[in-house]
Amino acid sequence: MLNRSALLLRYKAPAVQWINDADPSPGGSSVTLAEVNSDLTVYLVSDEVADSPEEVRRWIKANWRGLFESELEGWYTDPTLWPKRTLKRFDEWFDVECHSMLVDTLGTPIEDDEAED
Repeated sequence: MLNRSALLLRYKAPAVQWINDADPSPGGSSVTLAEVNSDLTVYLVSDEVADSPEEVRRWIKANWRGLFESELEGWYTDPTLWPKRTLKRFDEWFDVECHSMLVDTLGTPIEDDEAED
């Protein structure tokens, strides 16, 4: 078991609408809610965050901006395409899931794929 919890942002319809509307490519293809939620980013957080819904919310209130920008950047790296970011919009665009049980089934060292050698 790992001494972390997993936090996921499950997209809601307004976020998917923005993804489709903001596509700068001519004739860009649309994505669906199911497609967007089929492969989510997992954010590792401390065990304490998953202790209660109140702790999850407290953590979100302290970290929503970085999460929001990370998700937006995953769609469009040009910040001029991004909407105004507020906690209210974050809540309108994402459901937050927190999972406290992470089990490492490999037993080998965890490595950062992006770390410099």
